[in-house]
Amino acid sequence: MRKFNLAVVGANGAVGEEVLRILEEIDFPLNKLVPLASSRSAGKTVEFNGQDLVIKELTNEIFEQEEIEIAIFSAGGSVSEAFAPAAVKAGAVVIDNTSHFRMDPKVPLVVPEVNPEDIAKWEETGIIANPNCSTIQMVQALKPLDEAYDLVRVDVSTYQATSGAGKSAMEELVQQMQDFFAFKLDESEHKAFNQQIALNVIPQIDKFMDNGYTKEEMKMVNETTKIMHKEIALSATCVRVPVLRGHSEALTLTFDSEVNATEAREILSKAPNIVILDDPNAAVYPMPKDCIDRNETFVGRIREDNYSNNMLHMFVVADNLRVGAATNAVRIAQKFIEMQEA
Repeated sequence: MRKFNLAVVGANGAVGEEVLRILEEIDFPLNKLVPLASSRSAGKTVEFNGQDLVIKELTNEIFEQEEIEIAIFSAGGSVSEAFAPAAVKAGAVVIDNTSHFRMDPKVPLVVPEVNPEDIAKWEETGIIANPNCSTIQMVQALKPLDEAYDLVRVDVSTYQATSGAGKSAMEELVQQMQDFFAFKLDESEHKAFNQQIALNVIPQIDKFMDNGYTKEEMKMVNETTKIMHKEIALSATCVRVPVLRGHSEALTLTFDSEVNATEAREILSKAPNIVILDDPNAAVYPMPKDCIDRNETFVGRIREDNYSNNMLHMFVVADNLRVGAATNAVRIAQKFIEMQEA
């Protein structure tokens, strides 16, 4: 198999570090790995396959200098906006983990388990976008059920971990908990969030829009339509919870036909990269603590509605740094390579 020169932009960030770990685990066909970051991080090292790789400064010229063929961007939308065009110009395909290109009609927005065929559209811009973390795990569960029952509406409440807001947000939760046990939580600062996150839940992720929904909630609405190539009525309430890692979602799904929970459970059990944890009597159901460092999406609490025979309820959990970001990006790269080799 042909081997590739791959760059990871934001290699020392929370998602970038996960990308490196996943590339190690799956024995990705690498010729050369080039970790990139800002001038502040250039010269530092990241560990990969037992070696310390020196982080190089992200510049417009680096992609051509290093002959990069695949570039995974995980360093923020403004960075992708500034440097992704240079990577494309140098001949690389860009897999972008930020929100910057997601809704560009020329850029495919891909979850490989759901719409892998869209990867073929990469040539128009040279960019493939990675969806929002909460969208990825949700559509993985929606797709097989839509094919079986014809999905018409989704109501979702998310319980999103602090890692979705970056390393500093995780550190803020840890610091506030330490302050709580030191009886000085009232003195604890909050910078990553506009409210205290320790021992609290915040029903706001990102800015509020004119329609009363947050930007995060509208991402789920718009991205789902683009990924599934179908107008699905969707309402989301996105909540930040005092969990370090792992997003949870409570889904209420309405279909155009009658549904059966046992049958739905069987359908999901056969879907790619989904694991069913659904034995309530034995207290078996998906939880964030059990999904860390896992590349699967966990589904449980699958049940029919008490009043409508065309509705299902379920609970979906995944590692947001992996399934919701790094794993999906690497899977896009794998599928891209597979299509190039075909």
